Amino acid sequence: MSALHDGQEPDPSDSNRVIYRFRQPVPMPSYLIAIVVGALESREIGPRSRVWSEKEYVDEAAFEFSETETMLKTAESLAGPYVWGQYDLLVLPPSFPYGGMENPCLTFVTPTVLAGDRSLAGVIAHEISHSWTGNLVTNRTWEHSWLNEGHTVYIERMIARCMESEQLRQFEGIGGWKELQESVKEFGPNNVLTNLVTNLHEVDTDEAFSFVPYEKGFALLYHLEELMGGPEVFMGFVKSYIQLFAYGSVTTEEWKNYLFTYFKDKVDILNKVDWNGWMHTPGMPPVKPQYDTTMADACTALCQRWVKAKEEDLASFTEADVKKLNSPQLIEFVALLLQEEPLPLSHVKKMQEVYQLNSVKNTEFRFRWLRICVRAHWEEAVPLALKMATEQGRMKFTRPLFSEQPLKTFKEHRAALHPVTAMLVAKDLKIDG
Repeated sequence: MSALHDGQEPDPSDSNRVIYRFRQPVPMPSYLIAIVVGALESREIGPRSRVWSEKEYVDEAAFEFSETETMLKTAESLAGPYVWGQYDLLVLPPSFPYGGMENPCLTFVTPTVLAGDRSLAGVIAHEISHSWTGNLVTNRTWEHSWLNEGHTVYIERMIARCMESEQLRQFEGIGGWKELQESVKEFGPNNVLTNLVTNLHEVDTDEAFSFVPYEKGFALLYHLEELMGGPEVFMGFVKSYIQLFAYGSVTTEEWKNYLFTYFKDKVDILNKVDWNGWMHTPGMPPVKPQYDTTMADACTALCQRWVKAKEEDLASFTEADVKKLNSPQLIEFVALLLQEEPLPLSHVKKMQEVYQLNSVKNTEFRFRWLRICVRAHWEEAVPLALKMATEQGRMKFTRPLFSEQPLKTFKEHRAALHPVTAMLVAKDLKIDG
């Protein structure tokens, strides 16, 4: 449960039953109450953490999430003490429609992050960050959800900065900007659901879900960081904001008022920010951050080599091309290819021959690679894409994959999908009922 285990005892009225007790001493919003029932096993992964799952996943998950305590300590150094006591993780069945859910004391996580090399553990950094922004300080209504998600992405990337490098944080910012562009493109640049502060009157919040509060929110905070004096200075504000509003809820106006109070010596700079453009205007933000492209340049260069290559150039590609890319860069490489016109089938087959990309387990990579193959009309890739669309239900992957499959494929598999996933895929495909 999203609480601390507080013992268990036989049910005095039924010897076949056990009563499990939990307590939650920290005030929390009702949407974070969660109860889990299942045939679960657990492994200890830190002094205040266990990972839970069905037995098929538990050892794999224990390896994947072994850096959890380091992430927790890093987050504490940035945002203040972790007040929830226990931080456990639960790997849910594959149909779970999201990457993670930040229930206090027990984060829910999709098995699609089990990459075998910890390359997708950034999802855990995000959910850990919610322990401060979202769980400890909560948006008052979902119109202000960017306060939860934008700050959480900001802290998540500060964790990456501390544990890895500033270049990685910059690289993740570039990727986030692309995710924001995709969301704005999907909704339409004039759709009010792309506002940072939205109006959700008579709107199904599941249908409004997108990367906008995450990445438009992060872009605003990064912009303010640059204006106010850098990451250390601005993280000081974020920590102070958390301390001031802890154990309660907050609106954008209250956040903004405190921003002006905290940086009272820089009010003249803050007054020049296009607040209406950031908060209440649809589409992309009024300012595009200028991120360091050091890590991205290698991805762009390799992408352009493939895009510009003629048949006679294909022999120049070797395994060494991708050996120098780390996992995030490999994902960015295929993400960039997806933004280009579909590659010829000969190019895609050569890419598989020299890079052996079908063997990569990382789902963020595999999702993009299979779409490249399908767009090139490689028939052998179609069943692989169908398998990925139907063996897991994470909306980030399932919705685009089904959109590139025949309509009958979705209808055949609809009953096995999570209700939210099924509803949104049907909406994507313009199917009623």
